[in-house]
Amino acid sequence: MTNITLSIDDNVYKKMKKFSEVKWSEFVRKIISQRIEELDNLKQNAFADEGLLAQNWLSEEDNKAWRDL
Repeated sequence: MTNITLSIDDNVYKKMKKFSEVKWSEFVRKIISQRIEELDNLKQNAFADEGLLAQNWLSEEDNKAWRDL
């Protein structure tokens, strides 16, 4: 398995610490895998374009959840 390093805002880190029961590494691995699957599916579609692939893929609920962290 390969390791990566992420930088996050200090305020987000402090909020993440409040939820120590969450396995954040596993959460990020799942989100990355999900996004790769979505991109693979879009690329297989003849109508997919780079603009579509670059769009923000988070739902409104996702954005609210991240904002609250």
